Amino acid sequence: MVTAEPHRPAPPIEGATSRDPLVRGEYLARMGDCVACHTVKGGKPFAGGAPFASPIGTMYSSNITPDKEHGIGSYSFEDFDQAVRHGVDKKKGSLYPAMPYPSYARVSDQDMKDMYAYFMQKVQPVASDPPRNGITWPLSMRWPMGLWRAMFAPDPAKVQVQAAAVAPTADPKVRGAYLVEGLGHCGACHTPRSVTMAEKALTDADPLFLSGSDQPMDGWTAKSLRGDASGLASWSAADIVALLKTGRNDHTAVFGGMSEVIEHSTQYVSDSDLQAIAAYLKSLGPGKDGSGNAATAFAASPDTANALWRGDTRQRGSALYLDNCAACHRSDGKGYSQVFPALAGNSAVLASDPQNVIAIVLQGHTVPPTTTRPSTFTMPAFAWRLTDEQVADVSTFVRGNWGNNAQAVTSAQVAKVRKPLGEQARPVSERAAAK
Repeated sequence: MVTAEPHRPAPPIEGATSRDPLVRGEYLARMGDCVACHTVKGGKPFAGGAPFASPIGTMYSSNITPDKEHGIGSYSFEDFDQAVRHGVDKKKGSLYPAMPYPSYARVSDQDMKDMYAYFMQKVQPVASDPPRNGITWPLSMRWPMGLWRAMFAPDPAKVQVQAAAVAPTADPKVRGAYLVEGLGHCGACHTPRSVTMAEKALTDADPLFLSGSDQPMDGWTAKSLRGDASGLASWSAADIVALLKTGRNDHTAVFGGMSEVIEHSTQYVSDSDLQAIAAYLKSLGPGKDGSGNAATAFAASPDTANALWRGDTRQRGSALYLDNCAACHRSDGKGYSQVFPALAGNSAVLASDPQNVIAIVLQGHTVPPTTTRPSTFTMPAFAWRLTDEQVADVSTFVRGNWGNNAQAVTSAQVAKVRKPLGEQARPVSERAAAK
């Protein structure tokens, strides 16, 4: 399904080089994607209330508008800095690491001052309080987080880099490292975490950094961003820039949480900064697989396409694929470039963990519109139509054909992914039989 949305003007991307602190601050807030986490769907920007599921309960983002009672209007710069870079809030005390202050510790003093100016002078105050966190005692006590910070969060004073290194005119790889490791906080999703919920690495000094998530977040797993088969080995720098700017490239299209990153953040980033991010990511070697989500090998083969062209549907899941998927992704699994992603050789399909394949079959997805690519493309949800066994069959077919060689999917795996989606995600046939 293809739809078109009206063109939405982008904020000024010259903010990266502007001398106006309000313009720079807005640009930096976009880079940090603050609006995505601190805005509830349909709510006022930065007013908080967005829910985040975690192993210890549901957390809600704070109101960071300059309202003096409900937001951060009474915060000095030092208060703002303590919350963002140190993880200590003036009102709440120690913050949970859902706030990526371990990454923000790397943000420069000047960038912090510009963001503070933007939030205090340009953001509209909103008088509303987000819901209280749904974390039960004793985990609701915040003082133990002080110990967590001491053990796992960097001291901002010790990780600061020279101003020349973070300037837009810096060496692209250096500028890219600053953006990826700092405001971009890419590691918050794309780096595996320990049992303490700390990221296992915060910089590329450790090959676990950006090697892919080790557990689902909001129902999705994040891929490796390093130079391996499960990451960006087959992508060029131009491919990375295209995905961050438009939400799609010749290899894939965004889905899950990355959609919000494109929608609210990276589509507004200057081309020079996107190129710096790409240069840095392409400089990373293969990761040390801490996620258990490495992609299997791919060697293109015409056998599946030839069988489908002959009408041969004896293989498990092949008839389901023709009925439900082939119109967009084609019988050769190559899709339509920049429109419907290829499934043949797609690292998300080849991942050892089939979580994302199952989730997208069940829930569907819409590629977000961007200022440069306002048309959207929607994959419908099949949860209402296909049983667990059928989803397993079609997922197995996709993961094992055209040269793909990933493990089969079981109905038990599908049931596990379907369960959190609720009653509305059960097949119509099953709901009717239960009445």
